[in-house]
Amino acid sequence: MFLRLLFVFLSALNIAVGAWLVLGQPYARGGSPNDPGVPELRLLSELPESTTVPSESAHVMADANPAAVTTGKSISPVCMTLGPFATPQDLRRARQALGAQTERMRARQEQTSQASGWWVYLPAAGSRTKALELARQLGAHQFHDYFVVSSGDQPNTISLGLFKDPANARKRRDAVIAAGFPARMSERSETVPEYWLDLVVADGARFDWRSRIDAASVGSHSTGCF
Repeated sequence: MFLRLLFVFLSALNIAVGAWLVLGQPYARGGSPNDPGVPELRLLSELPESTTVPSESAHVMADANPAAVTTGKSISPVCMTLGPFATPQDLRRARQALGAQTERMRARQEQTSQASGWWVYLPAAGSRTKALELARQLGAHQFHDYFVVSSGDQPNTISLGLFKDPANARKRRDAVIAAGFPARMSERSETVPEYWLDLVVADGARFDWRSRIDAASVGSHSTGCF
């Protein structure tokens, strides 16, 4: 009797478990586990091969340099030098006018040799006494615009004038030679400062510095970046 009851109990238990497996599971009856209107989530491995996924790195590159992504080209900086400027004030005005259009700039000063005129003179005499005697002879020939150099690197030289125009210098020299004196002529130079402005520009094709600087003598040339 006990074995018969145990068999009936086990049979009923199996039937209950089977019914729960079939009817109790929330997805056993089919349908979607999502709420109506919500797209189904799918793994990347389940997507078709033709489906593309936007790359996060592509968005980062586009935000970092839109012009480079649009044109496909990188913009290299252009380095140039402007000058020479005549005075420090001209250089300062140029820096103020171009500062907003450049990435970097620096000012510098250089020394250059510049012609200051043409000098007509008599070579140095052997002594101060001989130089003064030669000067008296010039006066006797009606040459009065002269002076005897007493110091410097050419003492006892007799200066006959400094001329801006070389034609006037030659005329003075020839007149003194015609009177019997060994006059000579040489070009004089002096060291003067020049002022330059070095620039680094992001886009040289769009950089119009001439419209912002009023200096006809100022030019430009390329230089090394700094």
